[in-house]
Amino acid sequence: MIQFNHFNFNVLDLEKSIQFYREALNLEPVREKVADDCSFKLVYMGDGTSDFTLELTWLRDRTEPYNLGECEFHLAFTTDRFEETYQHHKDMNVICFENKAMGVYFILDPDGYWIEIVPEKN
Repeated sequence: MIQFNHFNFNVLDLEKSIQFYREALNLEPVREKVADDCSFKLVYMGDGTSDFTLELTWLRDRTEPYNLGECEFHLAFTTDRFEETYQHHKDMNVICFENKAMGVYFILDPDGYWIEIVPEKN
């Protein structure tokens, strides 16, 4: 059997990214790995309910922003508190695109990754 395990975003400022994912999506670090030579650090962020994690990869020697191309990829989260979550993200000033016809919106993380917020289906 094959199952989803994690998805990776490379980040420039690990602490800033951890704080963003805590505040915006209630994710918390669930495990981490540091290279023996400290050249990289991986922090896996989880939602506390599923086994799926977001791996944040920090590379010590990386100083340039990552080229995300046309950003035609994204990670998506569902919420059963869509209006409350929308207002929270609006207050954080992180909403970068809304598709009202589809009933979804996207937030932007500190490194420019798009994250879709989808209402839970009843």
